[in-house]
Amino acid sequence: MGAFNLETCARSNILALEPYRCARDDYKDDGTNILLDANENAYGPSLTAAAVSTSSTNKSSGPDIDFLGLHRYPDPHQRELKQLLCNLRNTHYHTDKNITPDNLFVGVGSDEAIDGLMRCFCVPGRDKILVCPPTYGMYSVSAQVNDVGLVKVPLLPAPTFELNVAKIKEALSNEPNIKLVYLCSPGNPTGAPLAKGDIQQILEHPTWNGVVIVDEAYVDFSPENASLAEWVTEWPNLAVMQTSSKGFGMAGIRLGSVFTSESIARLLNSMKAPYNIPSPTSALAIYAFSPDGLAVMQANREKIVAQRERLIRGLPKIKGVGRLRGGVESNFLLYELLNKDGQPDNTVALAVYERLAENRGVVVRFRGKEHGCFGCLRITVGTEAEVTRFLESLENTLAEVNDHDVSVPNDEEKKEVAASAVVS
Repeated sequence: MGAFNLETCARSNILALEPYRCARDDYKDDGTNILLDANENAYGPSLTAAAVSTSSTNKSSGPDIDFLGLHRYPDPHQRELKQLLCNLRNTHYHTDKNITPDNLFVGVGSDEAIDGLMRCFCVPGRDKILVCPPTYGMYSVSAQVNDVGLVKVPLLPAPTFELNVAKIKEALSNEPNIKLVYLCSPGNPTGAPLAKGDIQQILEHPTWNGVVIVDEAYVDFSPENASLAEWVTEWPNLAVMQTSSKGFGMAGIRLGSVFTSESIARLLNSMKAPYNIPSPTSALAIYAFSPDGLAVMQANREKIVAQRERLIRGLPKIKGVGRLRGGVESNFLLYELLNKDGQPDNTVALAVYERLAENRGVVVRFRGKEHGCFGCLRITVGTEAEVTRFLESLENTLAEVNDHDVSVPNDEEKKEVAASAVVS
C-alpha cells in the first residue's frame, strides 16, 4: 500500500460536505409512483407532439438536431439561444432598455451559474455569501465546496416570507467580505415572491461592494412581467438566474441562464468550459423558446395553474391539513400538517411523508426542518390524475396517523429522513 490517505489529502471542507439529497434518494421511481417532490413540470417539455416524434431525418416540424454532427464540438457562444431568451424577457415593463446576448451566460442548469458566480467573486477561505432561509439548498452546498463562508439572515415569518431588509443591510454593513447575496424569488420552498422595492434597497446599499443574485427558477408561474431580468440594464451589481427546468418542463436538458451586466457576463463566459452547452441541449432549448415551444409552455402552465387552484381549494377540506404557508407563484405549495390537537407537527408531517411514499407511491417533500416551515410538506403540482390520487392518499394517510394513532417514526428514523430534507 502507498502513503495515500484520503482524510489528509482531500480538502477539509469537502470531507465535511453534506451532499445534495432529494426525496428520490429514499423513494425511487418504480413506474407506479407519482412524483410530486422535485417541482418538475408534470405536463412535460415545451415540445409539440410532432416535435417529439420527429426523427433526425425529418426535421421539418421539430428541433433541428443533427445527430450525424455530434462528432463536432457545439457552439461555444450560443448567440441564437441567448437572443431567444432576450426576446422572452425584454418586456419593457421594468425599463425601456433592452437586454442583449451580451448580457447573458448560459450553463448546465442554474447550478453551474450558482457555482460560477461564487468562483468569480469569492476568494476561498476569506469571502462570504449571504442567504435568506428557508431557501434553495445548493447555495450553501456550493459555498462549502468553494470554501466560502455563509451568513444567514432568515426571511420574515410566514405567510409572507418577506426579506428582512434591515437585517440584510446591517449584515452587509458590518460583516466583512460578503461578496454575494442569493435571493430566491419566488422562493423555494416558500412559493412567495420577493418585493421589487426590497431588492432595490439592497442593490442601493451605500457602502457594500457586492452582487445581488435573484434566482427566478419559478418565475414562469408568476404573473406576467414578474421577471426582473431586464433590470440588469439598470443595475451593474444585479444578476438574475433562470432555468428551463420548471416552466418549460425541460429539466432533462440541464440548461440555466444568468442575465447580468455585460461586464459580469464577460467574466462568467471567460470562466466557463469552452463547449459547456451540448448541441442537443441547445437545439431542444431553441425549439422550446420558439413560438411553437412557447405556445406549449403556456398551455401547460394553464393546466398547472388550474391544478394548483384545485389543491388550494381541496387541501383545507382534509382533516389534519393546516395553513398554506408562503405564496402561490410557483408549481408547488407549502402546507402545514396538524396533530390531534390541531397544531402543526413535524412528527405527523414526517410520518405522512413516509407513508405516502411507502404505502401509496406518492412522493412529496418533508420541509419541517427548515426555518419557518415547521410541520410542513412541499407538494409539487401534478397532472389532474396525480392531484386526484394525491388528495385521496393524503386524506387516508392523515386519518391513519391521527385518528388511528399509527406509530410515528422513532428518533433514528426521523433523524435519517430529516437529513435528506435539508436542501432542494
